[in-house]
Amino acid sequence: MSKTLVAYFSPSGTTAQLAKKIAFAADADIYEIRPEKPYTHADLNWTNNQSRCSVEMNDLSARPELADKNAEISSYDKILVGFPIWWYVAPRIINTFLESYDFSGKDVILFATSGGSGFGKTAELLSPSCPGANLREGKILNGAFSAGALKAWVDSL
Repeated sequence: MSKTLVAYFSPSGTTAQLAKKIAFAADADIYEIRPEKPYTHADLNWTNNQSRCSVEMNDLSARPELADKNAEISSYDKILVGFPIWWYVAPRIINTFLESYDFSGKDVILFATSGGSGFGKTAELLSPSCPGANLREGKILNGAFSAGALKAWVDSL
C-alpha cells in the first residue's frame, strides 16, 4: 500500500478546508505549504497590479520563500499538492515547494480550488520544477464533497 501526503497552500483557508477533508478521507498525512511572510488581505487583492500576488504572478521567476522545508517527501509514494488557482495557474510558491525537494519517482497529483477557472497549463508549467516526478493534473474541487467521494478520487489516482 502506498503512503500518501496531502501538501497544500491556502492563504485564505478555502484550500486548507478541502485538503484536510481529503487527508482524512484518504487516511493520508497532511503538510501545509506556508510562505515565510504570510499573505495579507491586501497582498491577495488580484485587482491591484501592485499587490504581492499580482507582482509574483507577473514574474515567472518569482519564488516566494517557504516558512520551513520540513516535509518528509522521501517517506511518500503519492503526493497530492493543492492550491488555489491564480491567473489560470498555480501560485509561484508551489514552484518553490516543488523545487525544494526531490520528487524523483514520486506520483505528484495536483488539485485546486478556483473561483471559476480551470487548470489551464498548470501541470505543464510546474513540471520543470519537479524533474523525475510523475506529475499530473488531478481535479479542480469546488463545492461540497463527501468523504466517500474524496476517498474514491484519491484511490483512483
